[in-house]
Amino acid sequence: MGKSAQNMEKVRIMLSQPKHKSNSDSVVMVDALKKLGIDHYFDEEISAILEFSYNNMYETHKNSYVGLTDIALQFKLLREAGYHVSSDIFQRFMDENGEFKQSLTKDVGGLISLHEASFLNMGEEILYTAYNFTRKHLKLSVEHLGQRSGALVRHTLEHPHHMSLKQFNARHYLTHVLSQTTDDASLSMQELARTEFQLNQQFYQDEFKKIKRWWSDLGLARELPFARDQILKWYLWSITALPGPQFSRHRLEMTKVVSFLYIIDDIFDIMGNAEELALFTQTINSWEDSSALPGYMRTCFIALKEVTGGIAQFVEEEHGLNPLNFLRKSWATLCNAFLVESRWFSNKQMPNAEVYLTNGITSSGVHMLMVHLLFLLGHNVTNETVHLIEGNSALVSCTAKILRLWDDLGSAMDENQDGFDGSYVECYMKDNPSCSLDAAKLHTKKLISKSWEELNKEYFFNTSFSPYFKEASLNCARMVSVMYNYDEKEQLPMMNDYIQNLLFGGNN
Repeated sequence: MGKSAQNMEKVRIMLSQPKHKSNSDSVVMVDALKKLGIDHYFDEEISAILEFSYNNMYETHKNSYVGLTDIALQFKLLREAGYHVSSDIFQRFMDENGEFKQSLTKDVGGLISLHEASFLNMGEEILYTAYNFTRKHLKLSVEHLGQRSGALVRHTLEHPHHMSLKQFNARHYLTHVLSQTTDDASLSMQELARTEFQLNQQFYQDEFKKIKRWWSDLGLARELPFARDQILKWYLWSITALPGPQFSRHRLEMTKVVSFLYIIDDIFDIMGNAEELALFTQTINSWEDSSALPGYMRTCFIALKEVTGGIAQFVEEEHGLNPLNFLRKSWATLCNAFLVESRWFSNKQMPNAEVYLTNGITSSGVHMLMVHLLFLLGHNVTNETVHLIEGNSALVSCTAKILRLWDDLGSAMDENQDGFDGSYVECYMKDNPSCSLDAAKLHTKKLISKSWEELNKEYFFNTSFSPYFKEASLNCARMVSVMYNYDEKEQLPMMNDYIQNLLFGGNN
């Protein structure tokens, strides 16, 4: 038996011990496995622990010795697993004024757990209160903590797990948290995680070489020199949405789709004039003769048809259905939305904020991408799910709204793009002339928070779509802050860190 197999067996035995189910150690262990991204090896054992925890939750919580850390952690894990757990379980930690008790401010571990739990909000007032309370007191605690504990608190505030990329946080958790513990279970989990990181890193590097070769052979970077040439950035969307070796072919096809999304966006924003864009959109809708298009548009359309046909063929071979008409329709819907925007801004028209956002949800490209992903995955592809996604299901539209609004907050434009296509913030200020820029941005951030709450509901409790599809949508929402969080130098430091950790190393 190899070392990894031995470590898996050690962890599996500890998770399966009957006595382990009845104490908080098992829940902490499950949380660690999830944070390290190696929980998929222990699905059966974790399901048993969470079911036991749910069945005994309310009886357990009557005991005064069960503290905030345990309850918040149970709440988080159970809600993530789709159990209907009421946030009212936190009422015991509140005073008669509806505020969390001041005595909790000394419990940094409890504050961290409650803070993490607050991001699983589905519109619950008690979780708003929890977020504000924990954020305030965690910030205040930093100056009184040692270097390691202070760094952990800062990381929690900047990168809460539910809102952040699992692959990014996993390395931090291993290096700065779990590596400080030396019990058998922790050591086995550490070794498993390190092995997983190394295997995945090599796998992703090899996969990226294939993607670069495809992009080079395609030749669009040479044919369309005005468009962005950022194949690594585009690959990050795929690797984030669908991590793991089993989705390698899916990531390759998804990266192709993302690349055309960016290229066509640049055609609309930078290169095409009004007449050309109308003709290009008409051609995308008909999916037929491209002879009337300018050369650069014809090159793009012919390549798009070839790639889309290849994806449809792959889906048919894998899952027994050919989705070409649905894929074509998703591109037409996207280009129709692009054309609406181009006409607004070329004519110096500014729609009202609601009209802009409705169109912007489509022009974000998320809907088009998720249509492709639904068929690529092939799980739960039914008349119901196709109808839902064609109608822009909330699972998809919430992610799209988060992307559109975050992008429109825009602390900087893409470093390689010169086009202009307006923003929700500007439209909102036009609708509300007395509104300041800061107030408009605050309103936009509140809309993003509301979209996250609705996305949470869909992710936790929507049973129409497969777990992989739901995870992909959530992961795309998590990726938004990485892709659009520019610093004062108009750079993306978080994205650079993510690339370094995922593909090229980082300390294990």
